Amino acid sequence: MQPATAKWYDRREAVFIEFCIEDSKDVQVKFNKTKLDFSCVGGTDNMKHHNEVELFESIDPNDSKHKRTDRSVFCCLRKAESGKSWPRLTKEKAKLNWLSVDFNNWKDWEDDSDEELSSFDRFSEMMNNMGGEDDLPDVDGADDEESVDSDDEKMPDLE
Repeated sequence: MQPATAKWYDRREAVFIEFCIEDSKDVQVKFNKTKLDFSCVGGTDNMKHHNEVELFESIDPNDSKHKRTDRSVFCCLRKAESGKSWPRLTKEKAKLNWLSVDFNNWKDWEDDSDEELSSFDRFSEMMNNMGGEDDLPDVDGADDEESVDSDDEKMPDLE
């Protein structure tokens, strides 16, 4: 038995863990107040996987959930104390070779006053604040037609 590869990220109300196991079967996820216990059979070789995590802080086991897909098992661990940032998933500071931060979903939400805005709204707002072509500064020599680019020079005939 070996641990499943996993990625995690932190949010204001919950912590999310994705166990990256394709074609998982016999999935068992047990949520305890301070511990997560995950096991399944999966992958192309039908290997048994087991992960046991002593959590950084307490969770609400009754409000925590998991969902199996063909590519992974996604777990939502509802924090017992929402609004408190988790700098790591585990109680101990030890580096686990099967666990990494999901940087695609990570964000520093403690400083984020715009959390209610969706990503699309923030993107639209950013684009509107950038302005159009009229706001571009003049660059000396950019429109001078007399200047010759090195690739516009005529090459001598080599006959």
